[in-house]
Amino acid sequence: ETKELPYREEGADDLLNNHTIEWGSVEEVVAKSEIIFVPIQTPHLPKYEGTTRIPDERSDFDYTWLKSGIKELSNEINKQGKDKIVIIISTVLPGTIRRDIKPLLNKHVKLCYNPFFIAMGTTIRDFISPEFVLFGVDDESAYETAKYFYSTIHTKPVYKCSIEEAEMIKVTYNTFITMKVCLANTVMELSHKLENINCDNVMRGLFLSNERLISTKYLIGGMGDGGGCHPRDNIALSWLSNKLDLSFDWYDNLMKCREYQTEWLSDLIINHKKDLPIFILGKTFKKETNLVVGSPSILLKNILTEKNISVEMYDPWIDDTQPPLDRPSLFFIGTNHDIFAEYKFPVGSVVIDPWRYIKNQEGVDLISVGDSTK
Repeated sequence: ETKELPYREEGADDLLNNHTIEWGSVEEVVAKSEIIFVPIQTPHLPKYEGTTRIPDERSDFDYTWLKSGIKELSNEINKQGKDKIVIIISTVLPGTIRRDIKPLLNKHVKLCYNPFFIAMGTTIRDFISPEFVLFGVDDESAYETAKYFYSTIHTKPVYKCSIEEAEMIKVTYNTFITMKVCLANTVMELSHKLENINCDNVMRGLFLSNERLISTKYLIGGMGDGGGCHPRDNIALSWLSNKLDLSFDWYDNLMKCREYQTEWLSDLIINHKKDLPIFILGKTFKKETNLVVGSPSILLKNILTEKNISVEMYDPWIDDTQPPLDRPSLFFIGTNHDIFAEYKFPVGSVVIDPWRYIKNQEGVDLISVGDSTK
C-alpha cells in the first residue's frame, strides 16, 4: 500500500514507502526501546497562528496532549520497571517541563529535553544535518547515551545546558528569525517610500558584515548600546518613519526597549540599595574607551536622579580619583572595564553586575544580573 503525506515534505515520500519503522502500542514501544522520543504537539489556538489580526489577550501553549501522553508513557515505564530514556522535543515555554512534566514522572524515567530546529518542508534534511543539537539535561547518563545516538547520524555540535535554558533557546531561536524578517521588511518599506533604493542591495551590503552583524557579537546581555551612532541614528530614523507614515516605527520601538530596560536596572538598584550610598562604576559607552557619548551608564544615572536617588559615578579612563573602596556601598557595574574585576569590594557591599564577570567575594552580596542559576 502506497502511503502519502497530506503536505509536501522534501524526501519524505521515498522514506515513507521504504522505511522499516515498526508501529506499536505504548506498551510495545516501552518494551522495545532504549530511547523514546516524544514529539507530541503543544498547539496554540488558531487566532494565534498569524493568519488573523493579533487579539488583545495572550495565552501559553496548550500542554493538554503533552501532559496526557507523558503521564501514559511514564505509567507504562513504571509498570515495566526498567529505566528508559525519555526525550521530549515539543516546543514549550521556559519553566514548563519543571512545572508541568517532571511531577508526572517516576524514578525509571531518565529525562532530557531536545527541541528540534526543523522547518516544515525540509524536516528530514534538517534532522539529518542540523546546525547543532540542543540538549537540556536532567539526567547525565541519559544525555551521554543520547549524544552517542546522534553521533551515529552526524558530526554536528551538541550544545548541553539546563532544561530551562534549552526551553529558552528554542523559543528565542524562533523569535530571532522574526526579528530579522521584521528588520528586512522595515528596510523594504522605507526603500519603497524613498527614492533610488533597492532594498535587496541594502541588505546584501549588510550580508558582508560577517564580524559585527552576522556573528556572535552584540548577543551578550549587559547594558544598552551607545556611542555616537546607535541611539541618534534610531531617533533620526524614527523621525523619518513618521514623515513617511511607515506602517510601524521599528526604530522608536528599539529606543523604548533600550530605555525601559535601563529603567528596570534602576529599579533593581533601588530594590537592593538598603541605606548604602550608590556608585555606578563606568561612565563610558563601552569598555576600554574614554568616550561617553550615548552612554547607557549615564542614562541610568539620569533615570535614578529623576527618581530623587543620589548617585555618584567613577570611570578609570576618565577620573583621576579612585572610587571609595573603604566603606560598604552599592556598586553597579555600568561599563565592564577589566579593572573592575580586580576590585576588592568592602564587606557589607552590594555589587550589581549586568555583565556577570565579577567573582564572588566573602561578605559581599553579588547580584549577577541574568544568571538565576546562582
